[in-house]
Amino acid sequence: MRIIYFGTPDFAVESLDAIMQSRHEVAAVVTVPDRQAGRGQKVIFSAVKDYALEHNLPLLQPEKLRDPEFLATLASYNVDCFVVVAFRMLPEAVWAMPRLGTFNLHASLLPRFRGAAPINWAIMQGERETGVTTFLLNHKIDEGAILLQERTPIAADETAGSLHDRLAAMGRTLVVRTLDGLQAGTLTPQPQQGGPCPAPKIFKDDCRIDFTRTCDEVDRHVRGLAPYPAATMTLVNPDGEEVLFKVFEVSLEKAEKTSPGTLICDGKKVIKVATADGFVRIITLQMSGKRKNNVEDFLRGNSLNGWKLAL
Repeated sequence: MRIIYFGTPDFAVESLDAIMQSRHEVAAVVTVPDRQAGRGQKVIFSAVKDYALEHNLPLLQPEKLRDPEFLATLASYNVDCFVVVAFRMLPEAVWAMPRLGTFNLHASLLPRFRGAAPINWAIMQGERETGVTTFLLNHKIDEGAILLQERTPIAADETAGSLHDRLAAMGRTLVVRTLDGLQAGTLTPQPQQGGPCPAPKIFKDDCRIDFTRTCDEVDRHVRGLAPYPAATMTLVNPDGEEVLFKVFEVSLEKAEKTSPGTLICDGKKVIKVATADGFVRIITLQMSGKRKNNVEDFLRGNSLNGWKLAL
């Protein structure tokens, strides 16, 4: 089949590469416009654009998806199907265009974890299983009929980063299987069954660690945001200045009596914070304006004497 591929980040590159290595043809790629970032306002390409340029694929970067010129260009390719992986919501004028419709790869077992951050929320909420789903687009976000799903357990030490990579690898296989099934006419779209669970975009407040919760809950929170955007805690230095820290890894110490939020630091090897049922010992962290470090290296160059957790 001839397809047009819509995608943006690294997660989407895996499936694009799989289609390129299959018997199907990528007629064009659609990704976000270039952006400027950093002090020098350097132009940044999406990961999907980098891949498309490397493989000489026709590339479209519309500012507006309803732009008549963009819609006319899409139609001119006369493809069988659109494939969407980690892109923005498409208007009906786009997703209804191909003869076999448009399907999306989502990094969860829909209807569980509909939304922009399914990998993060699955870990933070303590799910034991997740997976990838291909489904047909319709008017509602992540609510279309399911084509295929594949499941995988979530390991006890899983991070968002490790799960991201595993689901991307699973997704590349599922996308090609979905294209094969659509072409052969062997797939029957099934309505989503069961209660939905939201997985909204992660904001700054979502990253803040709540040390009044249990050790296990704090651990899931940290792993679910590692390595990006990273869980955070704010400490107050002896001068009363608040300093933000990113926390990437912790270990757990259960205890019967604690005062949640108490900061303990021996100045050499240990930084830990009391929770509802023990302590979380910080393993890897990054102070605002500094490099990411393990605790021992951090404490060689920094003192937390007199510091407290911000309330």
